[in-house]
Amino acid sequence: MDRINLASGDYSLSINPEAGGSLAAFRWRERDVMRPAAGGGVLDSSCFPLVPFSNRVEESRFQFRGTKVHLEPNHPSASHEPVLHGFGWTSPWSVLEAGAHSATIGFHHPAGDWPWPFTATATYELSAFGLRASLSVANESDNPMPAGLGFHPYFPRTSQTLYRGLHTGEWQVDGACLPRTLSHRERAMDWWEGKPVGTRVVDTVYTGREGPLQILWPDRGMEAIVTPDDALDCTTVYVPENEDFSCVEPVSHATDALNGKAGQEPMRVLEPGEEWSVAMAIEVRSLI
Repeated sequence: MDRINLASGDYSLSINPEAGGSLAAFRWRERDVMRPAAGGGVLDSSCFPLVPFSNRVEESRFQFRGTKVHLEPNHPSASHEPVLHGFGWTSPWSVLEAGAHSATIGFHHPAGDWPWPFTATATYELSAFGLRASLSVANESDNPMPAGLGFHPYFPRTSQTLYRGLHTGEWQVDGACLPRTLSHRERAMDWWEGKPVGTRVVDTVYTGREGPLQILWPDRGMEAIVTPDDALDCTTVYVPENEDFSCVEPVSHATDALNGKAGQEPMRVLEPGEEWSVAMAIEVRSLI
């Protein structure tokens, strides 16, 4: 399937529906805002949608209202990982609409190990104000379905790149990047304390987001301002060692929420036939 190319003002976007509904490039004034796709696979992409859950599920198992669910691991290149990121990223998406400035893609997931059939759609829109990405999921089962949504962008990273996001909580994780305890503050704070993003090696989730998320490139004279919906009140941050990218992912729930961490109602529950949508906007500004 051919890529869909959108453009508006200073912005351009390339969508690769077949590779997990992913983005292949997002640019501002011909400069990369997201990591450009290095190949045709989703793991090489610029961004992909997370549906119907984000991140890992411990042992690929959970129980929901008396139903025991055991999912198969789905990482394309790491079979030791438990199931993660839902099913949208490993599925080809179909083009529903495509124009000069916007496109909508979708896919249907039948019942199986995940016992609830659902349909997901993603719409990408460019304007003079930047990118708006929306994602929805509709429960097509006869029973209530747990659901989570989010976006998984990869941002270019140098030694000077800064990340600023205000959150009240940071999950402390084990060696498998599964959350164990929550560090909480009374007020939302910048957990990087203004230091470059690469000064912390993390793969965890921050809770209680307040305000937008910022990625700043002082050496490139630009910044990206990510404004997620209120429903995306958690942020997964992945900063690996010895890489030229970091991930700042607006998501609706913490890792392994299907297993009810912290004893709270962890996921949104969609009734039969119910549809739920979230969105994020990304605007790029000059620092000069």
